[in-house]
Amino acid sequence: MNKENETPQILWLKETDSTNNHLRSLLDKEQLPEGSLVVTDFQTAGKGQVGNSWESEAGKNLMFSLLLYPDFIPANRQFLISQIASLSVKETLDAYTDFIQVKWPNDIYWKDRKICGMLIENDLSGQLLYCSIIGIGLNLNQSLFRSNAPNPISLTQITGKKYDREEVLNRFLRIFFQYYCLLLQEKEEEVRTAYMQALYHGKGYHRYRDGQGQFEARIQAIEPTGHLILQLRDGEQRRYAFKEVTTLVD
Repeated sequence: MNKENETPQILWLKETDSTNNHLRSLLDKEQLPEGSLVVTDFQTAGKGQVGNSWESEAGKNLMFSLLLYPDFIPANRQFLISQIASLSVKETLDAYTDFIQVKWPNDIYWKDRKICGMLIENDLSGQLLYCSIIGIGLNLNQSLFRSNAPNPISLTQITGKKYDREEVLNRFLRIFFQYYCLLLQEKEEEVRTAYMQALYHGKGYHRYRDGQGQFEARIQAIEPTGHLILQLRDGEQRRYAFKEVTTLVD
């Protein structure tokens, strides 16, 4: 199978444990074309970063996983996939409301509340990426959240309107593959610049917590590896991998 030239497969399920899991199980049986999608109305075991769960009412939200073969990207720059996925969700939502930002590494926030989370699973081949499964859970039409998640919100809660999930998905895909083409053209700096401009708490000093306790800092940089560099008020710089620091709501 020529993975680049085959027509992507789109599978819309009533229910699955997780779209990432389902897509990976399909990949175990055959090599799917790039751009293939698994979309579901309901996930029984939706996943977030490092074991976090994702609450979603059946049929209300947009939950999907997208398959890529970004085998031109070095393994140590795999964060580029996270950046273009985050930017694509942000710019999709920009069409419907204001105040959408990217909370490092790849949560999407409206003001101080989380509207979208994602889980990106990358497989490596030597020093390069082989394939990426990009799992996204976007709160569209859910009006009430019952779990103990601290700060969820949906687009319908923000605007009072209902949204067509397929229309939102198609908008996301158009934007995403425009960004993906930038990576193919080696225009990585454009992606990094857009990501920095989209960051939640991207300007000024804000509160954070790490293993040493709470502190105030500003975002100094995001390394190509995805590490976050924070600068404290006294000039000290601290470097963090995912889950090593928590952003606190001011």
